Amino acid sequence: MSNSVDIKELNERIQRESSFIDMITMEMGNVIVGQKAMVEKLLIGLLANGHILLEGAPGLAKTLAIKSLANIVQTRFSRIQFTPDLLPADVIGTMIYSQKNEEFVVKKGPIFANFILADEINRAPAKVQSALLEAMQERQVTIGDQTYKLDEPFLVLATQNPIEQEGTYPLPEAQVDRFMMKVVVNYPKQEEEKLILRQHLEAEFPTTRTLLKPEDIIQARKTVKEVYLDEKIEQYITSIVFATRYPQQYGLNKFQNMINYGASPRATINLALAAQAYAFIKRRGYVIPEDIRAISYDILRHRIGLTYEAEAENISTTDIISEVLNTVEVP
Repeated sequence: MSNSVDIKELNERIQRESSFIDMITMEMGNVIVGQKAMVEKLLIGLLANGHILLEGAPGLAKTLAIKSLANIVQTRFSRIQFTPDLLPADVIGTMIYSQKNEEFVVKKGPIFANFILADEINRAPAKVQSALLEAMQERQVTIGDQTYKLDEPFLVLATQNPIEQEGTYPLPEAQVDRFMMKVVVNYPKQEEEKLILRQHLEAEFPTTRTLLKPEDIIQARKTVKEVYLDEKIEQYITSIVFATRYPQQYGLNKFQNMINYGASPRATINLALAAQAYAFIKRRGYVIPEDIRAISYDILRHRIGLTYEAEAENISTTDIISEVLNTVEVP
């Protein structure tokens, strides 16, 4: 009985502590028309301490969304435009010789910020991508013989353009796995586009106000970790991930030759963390199966490898995830 009381108390506390979510959403809505799903996923990444890969055509407010969020939370924002001639030192920094002091001093790169926008990440060679991904994974950077911790909150939001493949370096699977979510951004609806048009015809383009400090986000992350995750939900998460690895065990025999490799253990961890953050955004103190279903596509779509057979039959990772969600028993 005490358990139900605890959940009730936790639920009330989370309803109180998550009130700032509405403020952020409203503030983002002043600048970004539509794209509610993208804004929600950015908040999940922020609260669950996970990096996000945004994929979409140019001009879909990806950069604007990230910049606006960095302004709402009073944090330092860095935009790194990835190009084929970029060097790792352009991202993390380097040692430069100071004639005045007659010694080498560290010149820190743009990675030393809270919000990093890695624009068109697939335009830079593997060496640069790995420098960024090391910072993402280890939350630290080594320059010369010195290691520097990165400030919290530290969030990398990388964008990639799915249209042009000339002059791009696709991210290796192991590196893509480090992104908590891969969010596909779509075109706005016609009504939304009319509003975007009007917004740009105004004398001044709207901006966001600063509402939170970095400490508020760090505190909110601690609360998110307390969101209750039942054992049945844990079983549901692992079943979804295992169905992508061993489809035949779940009656999905048709996918046996379609899947090259299934989702990694990182998928299991991220499904749980993102579900807690999603429940928090929905002002709830516990995770329900609908939370898992809502985030599954973004967490699994870049973690399932397809065979040539699947590509020949025009089967996408989205089709596989849908089938898995329809097959795995909901608690």
